[in-house]
Amino acid sequence: METINSFLQSANSYANWPMFILLIGGGLLLVFYSKFLPYRFFGHAIAITAGKYDDKNAKGEVSSFQALSAAVAATVGLGNISGVAIAIHDGGPGVVFWIWVTALIGMCIKFYSCSLSIMFRGTDSDGKLQGGPMYYITKGLGEKWRPLAVFFAICGLFGFLGVFTANQFTDTFMTVIDPEQNLVALGGTAEDPTFYWKFSIGIVLAIVTSFVIFGGLAKIAKVASAIVPFMVAVYLIAVVVVMVMNASEIIPSLKLMITEAWNFNTIVTGGFWGMIIIGVKRAMFSNEAGLGSAPMYHGQSKTDNPIKEGLVASLGPFIDTILVCTFTAIVIILSGAYLEDSSGIVMTLSAFEKTLFGFGDDLLMIIVTAFAMSTLFTYSYYGVKSLSFLTNAKIGKLYNIYFVLMIVFAAIASLELVKNLIDLSYALMVIPNMIAVLLLAPKVNRAAKEYFAKLKTNG
Repeated sequence: METINSFLQSANSYANWPMFILLIGGGLLLVFYSKFLPYRFFGHAIAITAGKYDDKNAKGEVSSFQALSAAVAATVGLGNISGVAIAIHDGGPGVVFWIWVTALIGMCIKFYSCSLSIMFRGTDSDGKLQGGPMYYITKGLGEKWRPLAVFFAICGLFGFLGVFTANQFTDTFMTVIDPEQNLVALGGTAEDPTFYWKFSIGIVLAIVTSFVIFGGLAKIAKVASAIVPFMVAVYLIAVVVVMVMNASEIIPSLKLMITEAWNFNTIVTGGFWGMIIIGVKRAMFSNEAGLGSAPMYHGQSKTDNPIKEGLVASLGPFIDTILVCTFTAIVIILSGAYLEDSSGIVMTLSAFEKTLFGFGDDLLMIIVTAFAMSTLFTYSYYGVKSLSFLTNAKIGKLYNIYFVLMIVFAAIASLELVKNLIDLSYALMVIPNMIAVLLLAPKVNRAAKEYFAKLKTNG
């Protein structure tokens, strides 16, 4: 595992800059090219999500609300709870500001990419409607661009594994329950007794995930749309309670995030630019804008209008990064947990335990369990689509077996290894996806012009 980790670490140093230039540079280009469209029509996007403009005869498998719920299920999850803690641990409080900047740019990227997922839908070998980067690359840019789509799908086989979620869920269980002390010593006199518990947790998690993911998309959408609103609500209530009880600390915490964001003498590896790259990576991990995963889900929506779906999708980064990540960061900073030498979910658990009457870590464990389950259910779907594109729909389903086995691997792996694997896969996926989105952006602008002209005429 140490050998794999050192390879991933060095590979990441090469992938970071192309990812950064395409995501932030390309994203800013789209913001101005769209004339701030996703921000100007924010209210209209909420109305579409609420079902006000649903077309019951449209093609697709799931409603816009279900598609957003499922996409948010994959993004509002441990990326927001432990991902923020990792960001603050690696880059200090100032990194949160760069997470905000990336999320605002991400709203525009999601508008374009998810509009394209409806505009250029394809069918798999079973004749089922599909959307996502692989299809808007081959159909929008043409067959000569297929190698770009194949590269994206190959990276997706690694990027869409639920390894981070499985790893952080296991850490949560080990920290809160401390099963070695409170339940049973599985390792006996072994040198590393916690290994046996982590391995057992991985197996249980893999079995539970198997029951849902082998049921197909409709079941995933149903489970995700039921869990997501509830788990987000519980988490936000817990965070708001902490903030109300420590109201005087909110402004100083926000101030620290902003002032530290411009600390040119930061001790972060890579200095000031190193801090920005950490912020960009963690924001992308939180909301997946530019990654190309959300278009795969939104491409299944029951709509024939690309712009409507793009507007719905643009809400994702706002919900899970601007709202959820900020609240998490405030709790971590005002509790002082960020000064401890811990990272990931362990830091967030410490923050909640300190601020919620000593049982905040227990409550967080329940929330993390729900978040982990919904994320695992949704991610497997993305991986199946990647393998199906590379082979066929029948072979694509075999991805689920590999996905489930990797859950067990992730449970016993280190946080560092899992983080580096996901960072590298994501950085590589951004490259083909953002190239395609930037080249196809004029088509989205033309469709948007038509859509808003029609909306004006029809009221």
